[in-house]
Amino acid sequence: MVFRLRDLTSEEREAIVRLAHSRSAPLRLVERARMISLAMQGKPMVEIATQLKVNRKTVRQWLDRFAKAGVAGLKDQKRSGRPRANSPDELREIAIAALTSPVALGLEFDHWTTSRLAEYLTRDKGIAMSAKRIGRLLSATGIQLRARRN
Repeated sequence: MVFRLRDLTSEEREAIVRLAHSRSAPLRLVERARMISLAMQGKPMVEIATQLKVNRKTVRQWLDRFAKAGVAGLKDQKRSGRPRANSPDELREIAIAALTSPVALGLEFDHWTTSRLAEYLTRDKGIAMSAKRIGRLLSATGIQLRARRN
């Protein structure tokens, strides 16, 4: 089934071509722009889906969103769900505490564990977070709590 795109402005055409060939734009946005680009060439939805290795319903969804909202319709919309559990300020406090010696904070031990750090953050900073989550956050930022051995 061929989807007939509405007439595109020259700016929309340029934006779609640029996005479809971009190496720096988010991959999802590039893929959606490629769907529109192929539709601009008159390709049927089944062929677009096959070429891009996506579901035909996915192609239909993005063609519809583009028809209604233009290039802006290809961007992800806000999603419902639980908001982030911790603010950037809290995450900064966690990193600062992890990089500070417990002795310098007046504590009786000389190195952090995620459990000790979780306890300190809850008691002294009012940031409630599990030791497991702290470990994941620190790992994602490259901070290691274990003492390095030479």
